[in-house]
Amino acid sequence: MDKPAGPSSFALVAALRRKTGARTGHAGTLDPFATGLLLLLSGAATRLAPCFVGLDKRYVTDVDLLETTTTGDPEGDVIEHRTPPSRSAVETALEGLRGEIELTVPAASAVKIAGERAYRLARQGVEVEMPRRRSTVYALEAVSWTGTPDAVSAVRLELHVSSGTYVRAIAEALGGHCATLRRTAIGPFGIEEAGDALLPASEALARLPEEALDRVPERIRANVIALEQVA
Repeated sequence: MDKPAGPSSFALVAALRRKTGARTGHAGTLDPFATGLLLLLSGAATRLAPCFVGLDKRYVTDVDLLETTTTGDPEGDVIEHRTPPSRSAVETALEGLRGEIELTVPAASAVKIAGERAYRLARQGVEVEMPRRRSTVYALEAVSWTGTPDAVSAVRLELHVSSGTYVRAIAEALGGHCATLRRTAIGPFGIEEAGDALLPASEALARLPEEALDRVPERIRANVIALEQVA
């Protein structure tokens, strides 16, 4: 599905469940403000979710370099106004965000802190020390700039990252926030494939690397495919 800005991922899961009448799940959410590829699983295919959850991701984001927010995105409150940095300063910062990196998980995330979702604590005004998470940034490129070489107000980035990477944390490391965020690919699945038609589980599994398939026992995968053939 090509998720629009506004609804939550869970609302779209519920909509597909109502449409098909089948058990429905997802392979990784997107924040309400974000758009792009959302992998939904229907019926017996929900048992295959671990195969799809850990795949690498590709994103395009517009980073506002003039303001930081409480959430790292446009839905939070502005906590700091910044002087526009130079293009060279941003490029230097980007260099340090490629490869194996470790960044603080955003407060408005689904990570559990003492048994409670971090975003719920943030909404309650509870300040907690967020953990740091290691991830891999395979590619991070600035594709367009807003402003002048000496005063950049925004930059558009294209990213290829490992599963679990918070793009908002990268924006915060640059001193700004994600004004927009669009996911263009999840592993071998691209946004151009999004639509109303369901992809058979057998075809989806055939695209995955062996390490992804191994997250679900072979007998379960075979059972799901057998049910598909009966249908």
